[in-house]
Amino acid sequence: MKSIGFRFLIVGLLTVLMFIPLFLAGEVIDARADHSRNTVSSVGDEWGGPQRVAGPMIVIPVKGPVTRTETRETTTFVNGKQVASTEEYEVTEVKYKSSVYLYPNDYAFKLSSETQTRARGVFRVPVYVATADIKAQFDFSKVADALYAEETILWDDATLRVSLTSNKALRGAAELRVDGTSVQLEPITGSLGERNPGVVAEIGDPRDTSQYDMTLGFNGAGSFEVAPVGRNSEVSFNSDWPHPSFAGAFLPNTRTITENGFEAEWVIPHLARNLPQISRQNPDATARSSTAFGVEFFQPNDFYQKAYRAARYGILFIALTFLTILLIEDRSNRPTHPVQYIFVGLAQSLFVLLMVSYSEQIGFAAAYGVSAGATIILLTLFGLVAMKLGIRALVLGVMLVLLYGVLYLILRSADYALLAGSTLAFFALAGTMYLTRNEDWYGEPGHGMIDWLNGKTPPAKPAPDDKPTT
Repeated sequence: MKSIGFRFLIVGLLTVLMFIPLFLAGEVIDARADHSRNTVSSVGDEWGGPQRVAGPMIVIPVKGPVTRTETRETTTFVNGKQVASTEEYEVTEVKYKSSVYLYPNDYAFKLSSETQTRARGVFRVPVYVATADIKAQFDFSKVADALYAEETILWDDATLRVSLTSNKALRGAAELRVDGTSVQLEPITGSLGERNPGVVAEIGDPRDTSQYDMTLGFNGAGSFEVAPVGRNSEVSFNSDWPHPSFAGAFLPNTRTITENGFEAEWVIPHLARNLPQISRQNPDATARSSTAFGVEFFQPNDFYQKAYRAARYGILFIALTFLTILLIEDRSNRPTHPVQYIFVGLAQSLFVLLMVSYSEQIGFAAAYGVSAGATIILLTLFGLVAMKLGIRALVLGVMLVLLYGVLYLILRSADYALLAGSTLAFFALAGTMYLTRNEDWYGEPGHGMIDWLNGKTPPAKPAPDDKPTT
């Protein structure tokens, strides 16, 4: 039972066994994270939710001849008998046909937003209040090229439309100015044949106008995106949110991110997007799905992600703790019992749940300090009192301080977590191989570093000139 090789195998099996409490802790963290995400989504949707803007677009109705084939019954006499038959004939009438959809030639979109925090229970949700200033200029010189024979374009019935994710997100100002003259905006309804919500304005004959200015106010959460609908599109965002995540079809040409917020600018030429300037089919769905871009109001590296990573790295830290105990215990007199190893592993598994529960109340850094401190003190006292390590319990305590310090650095930086974890595992293995280099794995402990840690002095080696007695 005192064979170091046998005890290493037992400790290895106990380490594998610790996957069970760590897995259960990870499941609890997942469930809590799902509850948090559902709460964030619910609050965000109630505030306004993610926003996506496409437009403005001028829609001009078209009338033209439409020919259809109809049938009618006829009666003829054959050999004096009445015979019924049918014949087809064409009917031509003038009716509404597919409209002409026109995107602006020059398009400028400027978004300014401020973030706020909404709370529900222990969960905090970042939301934003934004104002969008839109400027557009249209070129009507080629609209006639989109017409077919005998079609008539109804210029006086032209409308200007902007598609939105949800009209309920609109707050504050909602203004449209055509060459400086205010024009009334109305919500898009089903009667207009649109699937997406948005706003519409009857602008009359637009051929004598040059400048369209629109201001829209939004409540939103999660993200804000815009489709580059202009032949030349210039888009700029500025916000006090310090953790933007740029996403969508295009990344910004320039961006500046500080702890006080961010600024970003995009310049999208016509050739970079697959949208026609003039079309007889509504291009709005394509604009929204394949060309939209913007920013996610990203909550970086939240404590649920950190706790989940801690659970995944937990087996490494439990293994290193077990290994330390194995190396410093007094195997000759009172070796550590497997049940005591299990207590140590359970305490370190419980650390993850402590960290999550306290993080929801006092934040990650403070929660980590409290949870790690409590775990280190508990295990050090357990080593001193229960495992009878004596002064060697300080070695265990120092090792735990180093481990939890390294774990904190790993959790703080997701980008370097794998690098730090793999490096720590390598040095732990290398250190173990060095400390056990003189061990007799089949029998009693050897006279190496482990015995020195246990306070045992190895016997002096015989001088080279000494001869063995016979």
